[in-house]
Amino acid sequence: MTHSMSSPKNIQLVFETYQKARLAFVQSIAELATRSTNVKCLESAGVIELLRPLVSDAYSTVRQCAVVAAARLAEHDEGVARQLLNGGMVTTVLENLHKYNVYYKRSALYLMRAIARHNDELASMIVRLGALEHIVTCLEDFDTQVKENAAWALGYIGKHNEQLAGQVIDAGTLPLLVLAFQEPEISLKQITAGALVDLAQHKPEAVVDAGAICHLVRGLDNQDPKLKRSVLCALSAVAGGRAELAEAVVAGGALPPALLHAAHHAPPVRRAAACLLRDIVKHSIELAQLVVNTGGCGPLVELLAESTGGSRVPAFMALGFIAGQSDQLAMAVIESKAVPPLVEILQNNEAEEAEICAAAWTLGHIAKHSPQHSLAVAVANAFPRLLQLYTNPKSSEEIKARALCCLKQSLQCCLHRPALEPLLHAAPACVLKYVLAQYAKILPNDARARRLFVSTGALKRIQEIDTVPGTSLKEYINIINSCFPEEIVRFYTPGYSDSLLDRVETYTPQIPELFTDRVPSDCQSELKLEN
Repeated sequence: MTHSMSSPKNIQLVFETYQKARLAFVQSIAELATRSTNVKCLESAGVIELLRPLVSDAYSTVRQCAVVAAARLAEHDEGVARQLLNGGMVTTVLENLHKYNVYYKRSALYLMRAIARHNDELASMIVRLGALEHIVTCLEDFDTQVKENAAWALGYIGKHNEQLAGQVIDAGTLPLLVLAFQEPEISLKQITAGALVDLAQHKPEAVVDAGAICHLVRGLDNQDPKLKRSVLCALSAVAGGRAELAEAVVAGGALPPALLHAAHHAPPVRRAAACLLRDIVKHSIELAQLVVNTGGCGPLVELLAESTGGSRVPAFMALGFIAGQSDQLAMAVIESKAVPPLVEILQNNEAEEAEICAAAWTLGHIAKHSPQHSLAVAVANAFPRLLQLYTNPKSSEEIKARALCCLKQSLQCCLHRPALEPLLHAAPACVLKYVLAQYAKILPNDARARRLFVSTGALKRIQEIDTVPGTSLKEYINIINSCFPEEIVRFYTPGYSDSLLDRVETYTPQIPELFTDRVPSDCQSELKLEN
C-alpha cells in the first residue's frame, strides 16, 4: 500500500463510504418494505440478519432507518414479527429506547405496534420482554409524535383480550392517556381516543374510574370528524359494558351531543353516534325512556334512510332495544314512523344481510306487545315479505331465523284478519299454527269474520291441512271448526263431494204410488188430444 493510500484522509474516506453504504442499504430496505409483496423476497434474502446489527449502529440515521425497515416488515408479515422477537432484535431495540434521540424512540414504538397488532400471542411476548414500562415512560415524553406512537402501541397491545388490557392499565397508562387526550394536537387526541377505545372494550370500569368520560365528552366540541368518531366510539365502548357504566356516560353529558351527531355530515360520525345510542338504550327501560324523552327516536328514524356509511344497522338495533323495553316505548317508536322504512328495507333486494336481519329483529320487538302494536306492522304489509324471506331457499340461515322469529312475535298478537288470510294459503306448518291460533281468537266472537272465512275459501283450506291428532295445529283447527255448523264443515271436508255421489248411486228412489199405479190425469188428457 502506498503512502498516499494510507493517509488519514483516505482512511476516513473508507469509513465514510461504508457509512454511506449502510445508510443506502437501510433506506432501500425501508422503501421496499412499504409493499407487502416484497416482504417474502426480502425475508428469503436474509434481510433480518442483516438488519439486526444495524439497529444498534453508531450512526443515528442508520439506526433509525433500520428499525423502521424492521417495523414495516413486521407489520406486513406475522412470521417476520415472530422472528424479530425470537432473534432478540426487539430486546435490543428496547434496551436502546432511552439511549438515543426522539427519532429512534418513534421508530422503536412503531416496531412495538407493528408486532403487537397481529395477535394476542405476539402482544404477550412483547409484554414479557418488559416493553410496557418503556412505552409508558414514552407517554411522558416532550415530543408529541413519541407520545402518539406510545399511545398507539398501548392500544394495539391491550385490544386483544381482557388480560392484556388489564396489564396495560395496571402499568399506569390511563391517567397518562387522559392527560395526553387533553393536549392541543389533534392527531394526539385522535390516537389517545383510539387507545381508550381499545382498552374500554375490555376494561370499561377502569376508563370511567380514570375520569375520562367528561374529557371525552368535551372532545366532541372539536370540529375534526375523525376525533369525533373516535370519542363516540370510546363512549360507546364504555356504555356497552353494563347499565351502571351507561348511566355514567349519560351523567357525563354524552346524550345530547350523541343525538346531535346522529345528523352529522360525516357518515362515520353518524354511525358512531348511532352505536353510542344503541349501547345506552339496550340496558334498561329507564335509559331507553330517557333517550325517548330527549327526542332520540327522530334522529334514529332519519338514519334509516341512509344508503351508505353503515349507520342503519345500529339505528335499527337502537330502535329495537327501545321498543323491546315496554309497550309505551314501542308505541313511541311506531309514532315516530319507524315501521315503514323498516319494512322498506325488508322489501329491498339490494339490502345487506345484516340490515335485513336487524330490520326483522326490530319489527319483532315492536309488534310483540299487543294487537295494536302488531297492527302497525301488519298494515305495512310486512308479513308476506317475512314469509318470503323465510321460505326462500336462497336466504341465509340467519335471515330465515330472524324472519321466522319476527313472524312468531307479530302473529301472536295480530288480530287483523286481512293480514292473516294470505298466510293461510302460503305459510308452512311452523307459521300456520300461529295464524290459526289468532283465528281461534277472532272467529268465536265475530259473525262477519266467520262469513268471510267461509266465502274466501279459508274454511276449505284448513280442512285440507294434514295434521296429527294431539298437536297444537290440530287443536286450533278443531276450535275453528266448532265455530261453524257441522254440515258446513262436512261440505268443505276433502272427499265429501265423492261421498255424496256414492250416496246418489246407491240410493233407492222412493216414488209415491200415485205415479206407479196409473198415469196422471193431465197426461191422459194429452194422450186423447193426440189420438
